[in-house]
Amino acid sequence: MTHPATRDALRQLNCSPQQDALSDAAIAAWLALLPQWSLQNGKLCRDFGFKNYYQTLAFVNALAHMTHKQDHHPELIINYQTCAVRYDTHSVNQGAGGLSANDFICAAKADLIYDSGVTAP
Repeated sequence: MTHPATRDALRQLNCSPQQDALSDAAIAAWLALLPQWSLQNGKLCRDFGFKNYYQTLAFVNALAHMTHKQDHHPELIINYQTCAVRYDTHSVNQGAGGLSANDFICAAKADLIYDSGVTAP
């Protein structure tokens, strides 16, 4: 998959079956489009903050809808005012795992959900 030039272009992409993990150079290029995300233990990670549990769960529900449509599901750690989102792709590298374009696509879409204010009561 061709690297998109902007975060908005990244948000327009959709997930597709991936067999190969991204190289370290490709990961760095894709990560540059998502400044609030970081790499931790081989996963693409971001913690989202909210005012209350209702907003946290509203985000989780919107995220669940998007990830179901994309067929690419993150690890979530949900607390009262935070939702930690962790993406990686288990199917790449002959099942050994790694990061794929799908992780960055879904991360950009998660940012869009958060930025859209979908969590406001």
